[in-house]
Amino acid sequence: MSASTGTGEVSDPWRLQTPPLTSEFTMHRDVRDGRNVLVCTVGKTVLHYDARCLEDLHAMLKAAGTWVELGSADEQKDAKPGTVEAWARSPDNPVGGWYGLKKGLRGRFGMYIPPLMERLGLAEVEHNPRSNRMRAL
Repeated sequence: MSASTGTGEVSDPWRLQTPPLTSEFTMHRDVRDGRNVLVCTVGKTVLHYDARCLEDLHAMLKAAGTWVELGSADEQKDAKPGTVEAWARSPDNPVGGWYGLKKGLRGRFGMYIPPLMERLGLAEVEHNPRSNRMRAL
């Protein structure tokens, strides 16, 4: 799949690929417990992220003014400092902590949110086998 498809609705999710272009996943917008969320489905695993992450991450990248390493990591592993993943968990980000909403599955922000940002025209993402970065458009 070279180009992502879909509108982001439950009935027509975005079909995306991880930054290294090795795995496919879907994402759509939804409302859960009164909160706008992004629902990411990877195989049988379903992750939820606070939808405001798109605006907040774009603002962080704009402020950085350069490429930022993705640094994707599972929730149980520490995120590399200075990465998108570390920012998405930091008590200093706009939500004061995790953008991931499902305990035990709050990580991997740096793997699944950047391709959506690219699809929405908010960021440029590298597609190398490892150590990918992104920057705001």
